[in-house]
Amino acid sequence: VMALMCVIALFALITAQCARATPPNFVLLFADDLGYGDLGCFGHPSSLTPNLDRLAAHGLRFTDFYVTSPVCSPSRAALLTGRYQTRSGIYPGVLYPASKGGLPLNETTIAEVLKSKGYTTAIVGKWHLGVGLNDTYLPTRQGFDNYLGIPYSHDQGPCQNLTCFPPDVKCYGFCDQGVVTVPLMFNENIKQQPADFLQLEKAYTYSEFATQFITDAVRNNRPFFLYYPSHHTHYPQYAGADYAGKSPRGPFGDALMEFDGTVGKILQTLEETGVINNTLVFFTGDNGPELMRKSRGGNAGLMKCGKGTTYEGGMREPAIAYWPGSIQPGVTRALASSLDILPSFAKLAGAALPDVQLDGVDMTNILLNHGASERQTIFYYPIAPSEKYSVFAVRWKNFKAHYYTQGAIHSENPQDSNCSSLFLKRYDPPLLYNLEADPSENYNLNSTEWDSVLKQIQAVKEQFEASMVFGESEIAKGRDSALEPCCIPNCTPKPTCCRCTSAL
Repeated sequence: VMALMCVIALFALITAQCARATPPNFVLLFADDLGYGDLGCFGHPSSLTPNLDRLAAHGLRFTDFYVTSPVCSPSRAALLTGRYQTRSGIYPGVLYPASKGGLPLNETTIAEVLKSKGYTTAIVGKWHLGVGLNDTYLPTRQGFDNYLGIPYSHDQGPCQNLTCFPPDVKCYGFCDQGVVTVPLMFNENIKQQPADFLQLEKAYTYSEFATQFITDAVRNNRPFFLYYPSHHTHYPQYAGADYAGKSPRGPFGDALMEFDGTVGKILQTLEETGVINNTLVFFTGDNGPELMRKSRGGNAGLMKCGKGTTYEGGMREPAIAYWPGSIQPGVTRALASSLDILPSFAKLAGAALPDVQLDGVDMTNILLNHGASERQTIFYYPIAPSEKYSVFAVRWKNFKAHYYTQGAIHSENPQDSNCSSLFLKRYDPPLLYNLEADPSENYNLNSTEWDSVLKQIQAVKEQFEASMVFGESEIAKGRDSALEPCCIPNCTPKPTCCRCTSAL
């Protein structure tokens, strides 16, 4: 009997080692303009997010997870490269349809890191890291085998005549004017212009893309990386017939519910193809909520202000890691960043790291052991960093020091003028908050007993800024309207002639 038990134990050990030796698949879910307090699992009383709540209940929920910028393009650049956006040149602000620049091709993305180990890769949704001349900066040039999506924000084109909710409720607002309507692209070809918002999520999941991508990868015995940067919950909100009018939270809640539904379809596909237990699903968002939209915008919960600011509400995001059998359910207060996703995925896949200065650290000890973080600091860059006005704030352990603050139109809030005041304020000594005791940044620690903490933070800041080499600004290269994606090249009059309709 003892011999039999030993054999069984040895078999179980070998089986577990073989399972771990199989490269895991990765699904990276990235919401848009979602606040710290927007999900049901993060405390919102009327958000219906059952699939994300399921991930949180059976996975690891982060309380102290950060992105690198309070706006879209720079945050996405840092996520995919593991490097602050200042190194890659994705500053100041965001890229536009006519932008000449984009994420430099010599930057190494997560997709390129994983392809070196035989992964098949795909992105579905919002790219927002450039299009450029002859599609220079599209995802297919940055390590992704397949792409279906809108290459920038879906408000970066006229939307007042587009339908955002069935049967024919027009989008709320006007979005950007004088440019082409937003295109839906498949790899490097425009499939539809303007994109049909009501059918978009179905195209992303059911009929053409995410489901088929995962199914094909499993059939071909290939490890895969699926990146789903959603358009939800960015303005203007939209939702198809399955979700419109279904949330008690109104249009924002419907859009959030549709995003959650897409997450659910992806999880269902992972289960049906038998790879759910060998797939790490990681969820977070690009930046804080757009408070200026009021009830049509997101909610930062306890956090101060929102999108466009370096207060907590602008850069502290909900985050969840889910991997059945490998990540034990729970909550972690370990400090982590979107920068850490690339080195962590690389470690789990057995891939070499890019031979460049990385700002991310390996967080597999947090994920697999609920252990301590290798990270002690977070550096908060504003929308428009420069070598003169570089890091606005630093978090070191539990403490955060503000050297500068500046509000943003995105965060207009009648309850707190600091959120929208565009006046740049400098602090000497810096404002200091203990984020464990005061996550809302209400109570400045201004007594001399905190001088040693400020000195430590100042030393960390100086060391970091001395190591930062600003890349050439891609956004400062300007715009050329001829670069705006058009499904009928060289048509006139542009932009109104750029219209192509096809079924999704």
